[in-house]
Amino acid sequence: MDLHGPLRDASDTILASRAIDGDLVAFEVIAHRHGPLMRVLAANLLGSELESDDVVQEAFISAWRHLGELNDPARIRSWLMRIVSNRALDRIRARRHHDDIDAADRASTGPSTEALVEHRMQLDAVWIALGRLPADQRRCWLLRETAGYSYAEIGETLDIPVSTVRGLLARARATLLLEMEAWR
Repeated sequence: MDLHGPLRDASDTILASRAIDGDLVAFEVIAHRHGPLMRVLAANLLGSELESDDVVQEAFISAWRHLGELNDPARIRSWLMRIVSNRALDRIRARRHHDDIDAADRASTGPSTEALVEHRMQLDAVWIALGRLPADQRRCWLLRETAGYSYAEIGETLDIPVSTVRGLLARARATLLLEMEAWR
């Protein structure tokens, strides 16, 4: 693909509109434009650059398949960021079902089985509590607490004002504090 062609300088709105109409080249320009930020987000959420490429690829496949559901082409960037964050969260959830407690118990320097079980239960409680949050609160909290995004970066990623980010984070933290009270 010639990234120096006329679409290179087109706005996200034009590119997304063309992609919705089936223009693969426009979608490739979108992928080249937003892929690096999506990789950073995925790597920060996953704690692994190795998995981030897979998650971004899955996100682009999903985005291509669901382009018709994009209501506002101008919001393509935030829509892609939501997709990649959801894919990363799915990957994290899948990980927690693969821990081998017996192998950890056999390790001489590792924590006890009881400590691992308690830690696993606490993590499960956090995920359950996060799952109960409204989607916008959950995304803000995850971007702030797991990816280390600033309020401004969260606002830009989710395409919402910083004041809204502050409110969503405050409500998410208050709810999580209540939900996790038993684990204090």
